[in-house]
Amino acid sequence: MRKIYTIGEALIDFVPHEIGVSMDQVESFKKSPGGAPANVAAAIAKLGGSSAFIGQVGDDLFGYYLKRILAQNNVDVTHMFHIKEANTALAFVALKENGEREFSFYRKPSADMLLEKAYIENISFTAEDILHFCSVSLLESPVKYAHIEAITSIKNQGGLVVFDPNVRKTLWEDEASYQKTINEFIDYADILKVSDDEMLFITGKETIEEGIQYLLSKPISLLVLTKGKDGVAFITNKEIIEVPGFSVKSIDTTCAGDSFIGAFLRQFALKDKAINQLSNEEWIEIGRYSNAVAAIVTTKKGAIMALPNEEEVMEFMRIN
Repeated sequence: MRKIYTIGEALIDFVPHEIGVSMDQVESFKKSPGGAPANVAAAIAKLGGSSAFIGQVGDDLFGYYLKRILAQNNVDVTHMFHIKEANTALAFVALKENGEREFSFYRKPSADMLLEKAYIENISFTAEDILHFCSVSLLESPVKYAHIEAITSIKNQGGLVVFDPNVRKTLWEDEASYQKTINEFIDYADILKVSDDEMLFITGKETIEEGIQYLLSKPISLLVLTKGKDGVAFITNKEIIEVPGFSVKSIDTTCAGDSFIGAFLRQFALKDKAINQLSNEEWIEIGRYSNAVAAIVTTKKGAIMALPNEEEVMEFMRIN
């Protein structure tokens, strides 16, 4: 079974009990395990895949809670470390009526940002492995260079690199610097996942179509363009394969993108083929499955706790 590594932040999402109010109007929150790379690792494992999380949390109750939750979801936490120098990151979330979110992060710095590249040197990647990362951990800090070490190491072994920018502008003081950093790391990726609402910021273009052409000029092999309830498009220099989404009553989109890419990576690893060896029918199968997982997640609150297992996904697809 191909192993999928994710690297970056694991944190506590504080999800509001009230929906449809702004952050300053929320009266109470419920703690929920999260952090995009951690969510992706959990999604893969819960769907029956092999995943490992590379990251760092505080030597505190939240950090040990996160490690326990990931381990309980069958994620390999061998490369998840604790430090005393900083606390586990926190993210407070407010939810609009349609499930869209407003974030407030406590991360200046948090333990995840202090992950040293020396830890990565002890990981033995293989040509069969896949590495997934996001942009939240690409701020100028030790964890950025841990990412570069991991990317370089797995590429030297012939493994696959997957980048989901997962844009969070509030974490960066300079948006131009953020955009530049994302573009620098796109050049490392074999597969790039971008949502339609991130496209114009990342590319600096005026239309989605112009953004697609810009990204295809990069050295990526596959662009995965997610479009929320409208599904996904798998795009290469040769073709575009559109896969429609599912219509559900969404209450929280917190883990939708993470669950989608987790499901995608699980299915892609199962096929055990190169990107250019998959047929249109196989891409449609992967897309429909991944869309189903993301749709299910939006009907629940939270991130990791909202992730479905294989049986839930099969039943959802059967009746939809």
